[in-house]
Amino acid sequence: MPLRPSTSRTLRPLTTRTRVAVATAGLLIAVGAPTAYATLGDSAAAPAAATAQARGKAYVETRLFFGTERPDGGPAVTDAQFMAFVDEEVTPGFPAGLTVQNGRGQWRDLNGTIERERSYELILLYPASEARLHDPAIERIREAYRKAYGQESVARLDEPTLADF
Repeated sequence: MPLRPSTSRTLRPLTTRTRVAVATAGLLIAVGAPTAYATLGDSAAAPAAATAQARGKAYVETRLFFGTERPDGGPAVTDAQFMAFVDEEVTPGFPAGLTVQNGRGQWRDLNGTIERERSYELILLYPASEARLHDPAIERIREAYRKAYGQESVARLDEPTLADF
């Protein structure tokens, strides 16, 4: 039976509870070490199995956020109107594909009022090498929507990513 030191300098046996706690702690340390190495980005120390191979080519993911409420109080943009906008203004510049998602959003308008509205998120993927080529087209899409539906803005988010098709 394992022994542990006591304050009176005599050795007492370890309880089952203590042995289980020590074994559990050791197991957690052993299992967590590869994750810690991978998290710190130390590829020399990380086991080969703990690192994932990146797939795909360099792309840019652009997300545009379109509100549907009109600041002038006019009728909200309908699904049919938005899809017609996508067909006319977006698809010609991005015929390879795109994604539209419905959403609910909120933002603070120019008057400081928090506006909540139904919205659309448009996701575009294109090769990173074509980013400069697509930038003006994306800005035209944003401006066209602002003008067509009286919007204060269309939010834009660009992220580098990897894509594999």
